[in-house]
Amino acid sequence: MPSAARVLSLTLFALLWAAPTATAAEGWSLAPFGGRPVLYAEGEPGAVLQDTVSVANRGDRPVTVRLHADGVTFADAAVRVPARTRADVPFTVTVPADDRTAEIVARDTDGRTQQIRLQLRATVPELSALTVEHVSVRADRITYELVNRGTTTLVPKLTVRADGLFGPVLDRAPRTLPVELPPGRRVELGEPWHDRPALDAVDVRLTVTAAGGARDTAGASAWFVPWGAVAVAVAGAAGAVAATGALIVVRRRGRRTPEGGEAPQPPRAEAELTGAMT
Repeated sequence: MPSAARVLSLTLFALLWAAPTATAAEGWSLAPFGGRPVLYAEGEPGAVLQDTVSVANRGDRPVTVRLHADGVTFADAAVRVPARTRADVPFTVTVPADDRTAEIVARDTDGRTQQIRLQLRATVPELSALTVEHVSVRADRITYELVNRGTTTLVPKLTVRADGLFGPVLDRAPRTLPVELPPGRRVELGEPWHDRPALDAVDVRLTVTAAGGARDTAGASAWFVPWGAVAVAVAGAAGAVAATGALIVVRRRGRRTPEGGEAPQPPRAEAELTGAMT
């Protein structure tokens, strides 16, 4: 390469290297208002919250920026920012039912874009509530369902009591169940009862409690009858009735005289079985 050309190339390289690189700071930028690192909004679902974004124009000419974000309403969707000026744009957002992240996008007339994230957190009041439902006594087991009607995860405790005709037949102190019940969850559980009475009419009552004041009570009634013994007793009673079902019927019979009349005869007993069962 000729020396003149080499000198020209080196000169151009030096000029390019020395030229300042264009950055967002020298043009316009989008940021949360107040110098915060992120936009963060927290509230109950359905609440309308307000915040602000800032569009800073560090250039030497005005810039027009349009703002957009799903679920966000800006006070001014199109903002004209003079040179070396900052525009603060308020906006409102409705808190969703669950945590989400929205993205605020700003675009100028040349098609350049910048974006920042808006973190939305839905907070709900802590409510501890549960119900015990569908209590049933089946063979040697008490079945039931627990439903978390609140907004917090629950670890329930169970108390079981059953009263028969002559007093309590089951009385179990409160014990923590090996389950964690998230909000809105339903679970079916069972309580063993191997020593239930053989013959009784009982009222079963389940009481469930959990932290935060959650409490509910439900019950069921059941009859315990030893059907095998009842069948034997019924069969024995039927046999006794059959044994006494033979009736003796006594009839009077007469003897005729040669003259054709009937002479009185001493009564003669004759046994006749009626209704007998074998």
